[in-house]
Amino acid sequence: MRTTRSQAKNEPSRRQVIVTALGSGFALAVRPVSAATITTGAEGIVGGEVKIPVGGESIPAYRAMPEGKPKGKGFPVILVVQEIFGVHEHIKDVCRRFAKQGYFAVAPELYARQGDVSQMSDPKEIMTKVVSKVPDAQVMGDLDAVIPWAKGTGAADVSKVAIIGFCWGGRIVWLYSAHNPNLRAGVAFYGRIVGDKDPLHPQQPIDIVQSVKTPVLGLYGGQDQGIPVATVEQMQKALAASSNKAARASEFKIYPDAGHAFFADYRPSYRKEAADDAWPRALAFLKKHGAG
Repeated sequence: MRTTRSQAKNEPSRRQVIVTALGSGFALAVRPVSAATITTGAEGIVGGEVKIPVGGESIPAYRAMPEGKPKGKGFPVILVVQEIFGVHEHIKDVCRRFAKQGYFAVAPELYARQGDVSQMSDPKEIMTKVVSKVPDAQVMGDLDAVIPWAKGTGAADVSKVAIIGFCWGGRIVWLYSAHNPNLRAGVAFYGRIVGDKDPLHPQQPIDIVQSVKTPVLGLYGGQDQGIPVATVEQMQKALAASSNKAARASEFKIYPDAGHAFFADYRPSYRKEAADDAWPRALAFLKKHGAG
């Protein structure tokens, strides 16, 4: 049967993968990197690029996990969702940090069908030419595909799956928490809550409060100019007032003196005090909800 142009638009999994390998180092748009950049060593872990089968093709991803055979069913799984800059060195390092904590961490390149942002120097160009063209449905499907792949490795316990995301990925955490009924927990670092909608992005997090299927920890900066505290408080109140048990179990922490991307140690936006509090808080939240 012939596929029409309108049908193809609604079937993102059929788009051709054009980015088949991850870039190395940091994305061009974030260089030079800060002297405060954290680099997690590979001692005691296994890390590197992998391929995730999706819809007859494969997308690249970074995977990190502890060395040795996992006990019991395997290592708990954490999906690590990128910022607008793709799966560059910072996101890979976050995966290694999780591996050091005993997780099977996977960061799929979720722009693989739309373009390579690693060599773009202008964040506005990244947003208009690539990120804005990534359908939410495609992202949900790609994240779903990681789970059976992880199970097939024999090293992952897919009964314990959680998700964490930063900036663009923070918004995705909220959406995925309403999409996957088997998710244990989510952590959203400064993910947008309200915003414009279009056919590729039909909902924002504020729209899915009643559909949330797992608790989410929201970590936000009080000085974030792109995500006003008022919108965070709006989401917090909506979740607390919901009849949805998972929604009511969600938590928030707002760091008054931090702005956007306060966890991004490779950028001038990094705020060590807030980041140092947020990391153990995130780990404790995951374990509290059975994801660690």
